[in-house]
Amino acid sequence: MQGNQGKQILLTGGTGGLGLGVVPVVLASGAELTLTYRQEKDLAILRERLPANALDRVRFVQVDLTDEAAVARVIADLPRVDGLIHLVGGFAMGPTHEYSLADWYRDFDLNLTTTFLTCKHSLRRMWQQGYGRIVTVGSRGAVEPGPQLAAYCASKAGVVALTRTIAAETKGTDITANVILPSLIDTPANRAAMGSEQAELWVKPESIGQVIAFLVSEAARDLRGAVIPVYGNV
Repeated sequence: MQGNQGKQILLTGGTGGLGLGVVPVVLASGAELTLTYRQEKDLAILRERLPANALDRVRFVQVDLTDEAAVARVIADLPRVDGLIHLVGGFAMGPTHEYSLADWYRDFDLNLTTTFLTCKHSLRRMWQQGYGRIVTVGSRGAVEPGPQLAAYCASKAGVVALTRTIAAETKGTDITANVILPSLIDTPANRAAMGSEQAELWVKPESIGQVIAFLVSEAARDLRGAVIPVYGNV
């Protein structure tokens, strides 16, 4: 699939369990990627996953995505922003009546604030260009909340609302915004935490990558404000 040939795409969270599956798929679609990361050690595994002949289409940028000035600088320095794929996020659990306010703020910063800041500044560039594709990652929990997941589900529901708001604001343009809702993702961390007995039923990161590669392409011009479940067989 070469639906993103030559497109300049900003991709966050590429060093995480989901990103390790998504990045190679998006590269295979022909895109040129700017990948953000927090720590140098996070890059080693990702580099090993990428074909050597694709590395010349990847630019690595270290940035704290909760720092608006830093996010603005990174995006302003890009030649174009044809697409934004925002994978950054985190999962945490705890009974609502025991959950600390500090942990609540942390979860919202990681899941929702980073989404807002990357979308905000990418969208500015897309308005200038008259073109853009935004893909965010919510969660099944955003529409089917579970126990001990108040902050996680609420912050991911915010991602859904934010993305659909952007879609409404860009109606009538060649800018789109869509959000996917993964269920349990088959990553090493999830296998370690939950065991691998049912892992063959979980959604694969590469499968999510195929959906994302389509949504960020020109072919997805008529999809806007979609909330797409990618649940595997769970």
